[in-house]
Amino acid sequence: LLSSPRRSLPIPNKAGDIGIFSASTYSFEKHLKRNFFNLLDFKSGNTTELGSNIGEATWLGTDDYTILLKNTTSEGTTNLWICDARTPNEKTKFGSIPGIISHVRPIIANDTIHLVFSSKAHTDGTIYNRKNAPTTYASGMVYESLYVRHWDHYIFPEKNQLFRISFKNDSGVYSVDESTLTNLFGENSPLESPIEPFGGASDFDVSPDGNHVAFVSKDPDLNPANTTRHLVYLVPTTGWHEPTVINDPTEKDINGDKVPQGAASWPKFSPDGHTLAFLQMYRNGYESDINKIFTVSYKKPLRPVAKTWDVSPGSLDWAPDGNSLYVIAENRGQMKLYNVPLNDTEENITEVWKEHSVHGVDFLPDGKLLLGMSSLVSSMRAYIFDPSEGDSRALWSRPEAEKVLKYSQVEEWSFTGSLGYDIHGFMIKPSAFNKSASTKYPLALFIHGGPQGAWSDSWSTRWNPAVFAEHGYVVVTVNPTGSTGYGQKFVDAIEDQWGGRPYIDIDNTVDYLQKNPDFDFIDFDRMTALGASYGGFMINYIQGMPLGRKFKALVCHDGVFSTLNQIQSEELYFPQHDFGGTLWGNRAGYEKWDPARNVDQWATPQMIIHSELDYRLPITEGLAAFNVLQERGVPSKLLVFPDENHWVLKPENSLQWHQEVFEWLDRWTKPQEKTPEPKMKALNQQSMGSEGSEL
Repeated sequence: LLSSPRRSLPIPNKAGDIGIFSASTYSFEKHLKRNFFNLLDFKSGNTTELGSNIGEATWLGTDDYTILLKNTTSEGTTNLWICDARTPNEKTKFGSIPGIISHVRPIIANDTIHLVFSSKAHTDGTIYNRKNAPTTYASGMVYESLYVRHWDHYIFPEKNQLFRISFKNDSGVYSVDESTLTNLFGENSPLESPIEPFGGASDFDVSPDGNHVAFVSKDPDLNPANTTRHLVYLVPTTGWHEPTVINDPTEKDINGDKVPQGAASWPKFSPDGHTLAFLQMYRNGYESDINKIFTVSYKKPLRPVAKTWDVSPGSLDWAPDGNSLYVIAENRGQMKLYNVPLNDTEENITEVWKEHSVHGVDFLPDGKLLLGMSSLVSSMRAYIFDPSEGDSRALWSRPEAEKVLKYSQVEEWSFTGSLGYDIHGFMIKPSAFNKSASTKYPLALFIHGGPQGAWSDSWSTRWNPAVFAEHGYVVVTVNPTGSTGYGQKFVDAIEDQWGGRPYIDIDNTVDYLQKNPDFDFIDFDRMTALGASYGGFMINYIQGMPLGRKFKALVCHDGVFSTLNQIQSEELYFPQHDFGGTLWGNRAGYEKWDPARNVDQWATPQMIIHSELDYRLPITEGLAAFNVLQERGVPSKLLVFPDENHWVLKPENSLQWHQEVFEWLDRWTKPQEKTPEPKMKALNQQSMGSEGSEL
C-alpha cells in the first residue's frame, strides 16, 4: 500500500493513442521516495518512463508527439525541456523561468508558443524567487488581519498568481523569451489563484484560442477567514487588462434570481470558447453547500443548469460537442459520472458510469472516455470506456497483492435513521472470512470527518477499510446525519447538531448491527471505534456518553477536545456556520455539544493521534484529551507527528501510524494473541495506491 506506485489518470495526446501519467513509489529499504512520469500506449498497454527528475509533463500541442517537461533547480528557477514521445530519452532544454512554476498550460497561436502557469508572486506582481528574496535577521512575523496561518503554514505576503510567457521561434527552434513574462493579474493585485491550500489546475482554464483565461479567486473585499465567496474572473492573455468579474454577487441571473454568493470552482471553456461553465454554491460562509452548475456567455447573465438537481457535482468537463457537460458527483456512497444537458431542469441527466467511484474523465477522438476508477478493494486504475456500447477496458492490470481482495468482501447496509432518512454505510470483511458459528470477528467502526463528508466505495491510502479487514477486523463505515451524497437536506441537518442526530445515528447503527442475525459473525464484546477530524470529535464525544462503554478501545485522530476551542482554527466561517454564530454571539451553540463537558465520564481505553502542523485543529486539542485520560487513570496512548498536518502523508509516518493503531486495537480485542505483524505489509510490496476520498 505504501511503497507501491500511485498513478495518475493518463493525459491523452491529440490522436488518443498515447497518454502521459505520473507515478510515485517509496522504498522502505532505502527510505527513498521516487516521482516519475511514464508514457502509456493505450493499445498495447506498454509503458515507457520519461524520467524521474521531472516536476510536470504535458503535451505541447504542436503535434501528436511533442512533450513539454519542467523541473525545478536549487536556485529557485524552473527549467523547460521538450522531447518526442517516440524518442523520450532525447530531451532538449529550451529555456528557464526565474521562479518555481506549476500547472503549465501551453497555447499555440499564430505559429507561436505561449505558456500560462501559476507561480508565487511578490506584492508588486513580479515572480517570486526565494533566492532573491530580501534577507532578514529576525524571525518574528507581524499580522494585523487574518489569515495568520492556513492548513499547515503561516501566511506570507507572496500569493499564487497566473503568468504568461512566450517562446521565440528561430526557424523552428524555440527558446523562452524572458522579456515576455507577464503577470496576468497586473501589479499589486490582491487576487490569488490557485486558491490555497487545496487549489490547483482546476482553479483556472485557458480558452481554446488562447486569448483568455478564466480563474477563481476569493473575494478580495472580504475577510478570507469569514467568507467562502469566490469570484470568477476573465482576463485576456495579451495586452494587460484588469480581470473582469463574471459572477458579480450584486447581479441577477438570466431568470432574474440572485446570483450565488458562495464558493466557486472548476471554470471550463466550451470547445468553441464562446461559453464558460463553472460550479458555485449559493450560500456564503458554508463550505458544504450544494454545488450548482452555471454557464455564461460574453456579456450575458449567468444561466443555471439543472437547478433542481439534488446532487452536488465535484468537477465538470464539457462534452466534445459542446452540447452537454460531464460531472463527477457523490451519490449514496459512490462517485458517479453523469452527463448533464444544458437545461434548466434535471431532465435527461444520465448516469454514464454507475459502479464504484470515478476519479477523473478525459475524452478520446473516437468518442470513447478515459476514466479513472477505484473501489473499496481496488486502487485507482485507468479504463477506456465506450458509452455507446457500455464496454470498458482496463489500461493496466490489477497488482498481484491486491488480487486477494474481492468485492464479495463488501456489502452495503442501511436502516431508517433519526430524521426518517436512510442511514447507509459499507461493511468490509476479511478476504479469508469464515462464516461459521465458532468464528467471531472484532469490529472496527469508522466515523468520517467533515462532518459534511462521507465514506464511499473508493480506495484510500490513509483510511483504508480493506487494510483493517485484512488485519482481522470486520470494518463498518457509517454515514450519519450530515453526510454528503444523500441530498442537501441531509447535509444541512447537522447544523447545530454535532453531537445530536449524528450521535443518535451512530448509536442506532451499533444497535442495528447487534440485532441483525445476518451479522452474528461480529463479536460485539470486541468492538472498537475510530475517527479523524469531526470523526475524532465524535470519538471524544462518545467517550463521555453511554455508547462509549460499549467499545473495548477508541482511536481519535486530530479530533476536537472542546468545541469552544474552534476559535483557534483558521477557517472561522466553518464553526460560525455549524454552531450558529461567533463564540461571543452564540456561546451556547459552542457549548451545546462540547466533549469537554463530560470528561468526568471518560473511561474507555483510547489512543490519541495529533500532529504539530495541524492548524485546522491545533495539537493542543490532542494534548488536552490525553491529559484528561492520563489524569483519570484511563489506559491511553499518544502518537505525535511533529512534521505532519491534518493528514499523515509521509510514507514512514503512515507506516508507523498503522502499526501503532493496530497494536492499540489488538491489545484490547485480541489479548489472547500475540499481536501479529500487520497484514498490510504484504500489500506494501506491490499494491497500487491512489488518494480516494479525503476524509
